[in-house]
Amino acid sequence: MFRGVGHDKLIESRIERLTGKPAISTSGAVVSALRFLKAERVSVITPYIDELNVLEERFLVGNGFKVMDLKSLNITRNVDIGRVAPDAIMNLFSKLDYSSSDAIFISCTNMPTLNLIDKLERVAVIPVLSSNSASMWAVLKRLNYGFGIKGYGRLLASIGN
Repeated sequence: MFRGVGHDKLIESRIERLTGKPAISTSGAVVSALRFLKAERVSVITPYIDELNVLEERFLVGNGFKVMDLKSLNITRNVDIGRVAPDAIMNLFSKLDYSSSDAIFISCTNMPTLNLIDKLERVAVIPVLSSNSASMWAVLKRLNYGFGIKGYGRLLASIGN
C-alpha cells in the first residue's frame, strides 16, 4: 500500500514471473476483498504513524474507495504492533465513525485482529475485514477452496458462495 496504486500488481506479476506460480499481495487482496464486498466507502483502523496513514489513505482512494474515517494507534515500532492487546483495538474501534461506511478495514498483517472481526461485525452491522482476513480470502479463492470459514467475519464466510 505504501508504494502506491499499482505496486501490488507489480509485485504479484514479478513473483509469478520468477516462480511460475500464482501470487497474491496483501494490498491487492484488500482491494479485491473490498470490491467483492461492494464497499465504496470505508472506515479504517491502523497501528501506523501519520506519515504511513497518509500513504494508506492515498492507496485506498487511488483504488476508488472513499475513506470516511481513519483512526490509528500511532505505533512506531513494528515489534510493538504485534503486541497490541485486543482491548486497544476495541477502544480504537469505539472511536471510529463508520456510520456512512460500507465496510471497516483494519490494516496491518502484524496486528492481531482476526479473532476480533466477528465481534466487530456484530457491533457495526457492516463487513469488517483485516489485512490478514483479506489475504487468507484471496489465497483460498485462488485455490478454489469450496467452504466458508465461520467465526471470522462475512468475508471468510463467503468463500465457496
